[in-house]
Amino acid sequence: MNIGVLALQGDVREHLSALAESDVLARPVRRPEELSDVDALVIPGGESTTMSNLAITFGLLDPIRKRIADGMPVYGSCAGMIMLATTVLDGRPDQESFQGIEMTVRRNAFGRQIDSFEAAVEIEGIEGGEFHAVFIRAPWVEQVGPDVRVLGRVASGDAAGRIVAVRQGNLLATAFHPELTGDLRVHRYFVEMVRQAAPAR
Repeated sequence: MNIGVLALQGDVREHLSALAESDVLARPVRRPEELSDVDALVIPGGESTTMSNLAITFGLLDPIRKRIADGMPVYGSCAGMIMLATTVLDGRPDQESFQGIEMTVRRNAFGRQIDSFEAAVEIEGIEGGEFHAVFIRAPWVEQVGPDVRVLGRVASGDAAGRIVAVRQGNLLATAFHPELTGDLRVHRYFVEMVRQAAPAR
């Protein structure tokens, strides 16, 4: 089982490391032919407008959309959540996404870089108690479609109740950065999603 990490911009190395520690083969994906060689994809945190532009430049926007439509499992963290959304608020007018999860996401919803914070999030389907989540210029989800499961909300503080983890079929997204915490539970949850999807592929 090979899981790719979209390696155009962002926390690529951290996701590759977390996946390797989760006992799967992980490789960077920068070109359409590399996308063809993986069973699933992680879209890292970073800057969503830059990622959008680079996906077009490298010829990956439409191939990733097609693989998603064909059932490829994908996990997006922070900017990756934005890239998976069908509707993006506060983005640039020309910003493109992979149109995977039927949700409305607001960019930089929690504030600027200086407003980065950490918070406890309880995630449905992930055992071991609350996840200590790191939010850096993070989005939040304002609305979800009927087929989207809300997996996690901020537990307390000014952002209490905000949706920060969702799943729709083989697609998973979080507003936070598990790749920066050393806690592998979200990555292992995604790896299990990929294993379960394997017979269908």
